[in-house]
Amino acid sequence: MDTFARFTYRSLLVLACLSMFGALIAITLNIATRLVDGLSISGLDGYAGYSIAAAFFLALPSALQQGDHIRVTVLLQNVGPRARAALEYWGLGFGLIMATYLAWFSCRLVWFSHLYHDVAPTGDATPMWIPQLSMALGTVGFALAFLHALVNRVQGRPFFKEPSGEATPTE
Repeated sequence: MDTFARFTYRSLLVLACLSMFGALIAITLNIATRLVDGLSISGLDGYAGYSIAAAFFLALPSALQQGDHIRVTVLLQNVGPRARAALEYWGLGFGLIMATYLAWFSCRLVWFSHLYHDVAPTGDATPMWIPQLSMALGTVGFALAFLHALVNRVQGRPFFKEPSGEATPTE
């Protein structure tokens, strides 16, 4: 599971990077077409928004593994080992439940958008299931990351990357 999960996180992160590049292209094209009189490409604002949302959701699993999500480490560092273990199990279990619900909801949203032929209200009428698919992929990966973290915690293996060293402010 470990190798598959880590490959999935990296793959989703690559897709997130490509999505950010897509947002850059859409925004640049939008600016360029506004500078030319009479030239307009409909839907570029929407595509930029879809790309940014895709980058956000696709990066969730990797960000969790890197420890970039808000965690209550101050509390965990100031309690005993038994309380720390209980809090970690509770946090990972609750996170898994919430991430699984979000993944289920996202996949259901894609399915219903496809089923009912939901389209974007912009001028290009993009089928909504296409941009929503990135959200579903990202949230499924996020749920997998929480499951992976919980399994690693049960097995006594680390999941979160240890920080390489915080930059200390200079006086």
